[in-house]
Amino acid sequence: MINKIIYSIHRILGTLLSVLFLMWFVTGMVLIYHTFPKVNNKQKTKVLDTLSVAHLPDFNSVLHQIPDSMLEGTIRLDQFLGETKFHVQAGKTECIIPADSLKTFSEVNWNYIKQTAEKWCSAQVIRVDTLRKLDQWIPFGQLKKDFPIYKFYYDDEENHQLYISSKSADVLQFTTSDQRFWAWVGAIPHWVYFTILRQDKDLWVKSVVILSALGILMTVSGIWVGIDAYLQRYRRQKTLASPYKKKWYWWHHVTGVLFGIFVLTWIFSGMMSLVDTPSWLGRTRNESSVDRVLSHRNVSSLNYKLDYRTVVKAYSGKIKSVEWDNFRNIPLYNIVTETDKVTIDASADTLRVLQLTEQDVLSVIHEIHGNHIPKNISLLTEYDAYYISKAGHLPLPVYRVNIDNEDKDTYYINPATGKYRHVNNHDRWGFWMYQGLHSLKIKFLLDYPWVWTLVMWTLLTGGAVVSLSGVVLGYRYVARKCRKLKS
Repeated sequence: MINKIIYSIHRILGTLLSVLFLMWFVTGMVLIYHTFPKVNNKQKTKVLDTLSVAHLPDFNSVLHQIPDSMLEGTIRLDQFLGETKFHVQAGKTECIIPADSLKTFSEVNWNYIKQTAEKWCSAQVIRVDTLRKLDQWIPFGQLKKDFPIYKFYYDDEENHQLYISSKSADVLQFTTSDQRFWAWVGAIPHWVYFTILRQDKDLWVKSVVILSALGILMTVSGIWVGIDAYLQRYRRQKTLASPYKKKWYWWHHVTGVLFGIFVLTWIFSGMMSLVDTPSWLGRTRNESSVDRVLSHRNVSSLNYKLDYRTVVKAYSGKIKSVEWDNFRNIPLYNIVTETDKVTIDASADTLRVLQLTEQDVLSVIHEIHGNHIPKNISLLTEYDAYYISKAGHLPLPVYRVNIDNEDKDTYYINPATGKYRHVNNHDRWGFWMYQGLHSLKIKFLLDYPWVWTLVMWTLLTGGAVVSLSGVVLGYRYVARKCRKLKS
């Protein structure tokens, strides 16, 4: 009786979901190389003016203009279309202060927006649409606040399209025809990034989670059916072979048994990309003190002995932006040039790049955990299991500090920037339930990229064959039912 129910569950869900699974595996192959287009920091930096040394104010005069509630936010200085601005961001609230108190900002009007569009692409504009609804390349509900949004079409080989907010003149999206093509055959169907659904984030998450949950049920029942079919054949004929003779049944059964566990872990980990790791898995006990010490930021409480104008002058003609930052009690400037990013130690009046010592790092860790908890610190010069990146964008070397406590906290702190990553038992569970299982972020595989590529393509191809055979069998199942109904 139980077997009959499980077989029916697999047959029905397989008929309904095999096309979806086939799409997920095929588009997953595309996603290895192409993702959904988005405006990145490199593009934003490129269009900024180079900061001018002249007319920059004393920073204390700027501090007096920042509301107290925003002093723990980020402060950044840049220049665009000849206007030099201090951007103060605290959560979703932004305050913009002119570097020259005698000047007022240009009004965000059509002329200003057109100048912004010319900075992003020099090609001729052939059309401009005024959008009052989200479209496929800006499907995110939070962008509704920017309506109307202007969409610029350019007459160039790459067929650029640019989206600009009418409220702030911020660039929301910038795409080429190649990016749009690959998104249609990769990211959009894979992530179910269809505007009608994606603009409501809660509905989008619920829809994908429900589809994934049904897929998990289908896959578990399929694994049961596959093993049971082998066992029945063994009991009858004492041979361990597939009992199916028809081509598509045989392919579905054999590949389903071979790749069933991968299909299950892949669909589960895909679901976990949208779901928080359960709190009871590696329960965290010390998170608040970590945030209090390492994430604390209050520029007004720090002693910036090095004037930011000295930094701008030293890098004259190169700096695109300056950000005020800190590593606990060490004040910092993060500067972005046309080609590089540099963090300057502002605790002394001489210009020097940041280089945290082991003692600097340990003093912060002691503040979080106290002196009595055993710690182990080392300089990591290659990726480990939880500080790892396929694209190689995580910087090295970093200090790794392991804490011998219940959470098994580990800190990765970059001596050149003060940026950190914190991992505990709860985070490790989350890592494996999503990135480890879904993207195969496993150190051995990423150490040998060709091995990672071979394994990923093999697994995705296997999953696609299971799904394709399921599509064929599902179609034939529906066809048989329709013939019976007609007769």
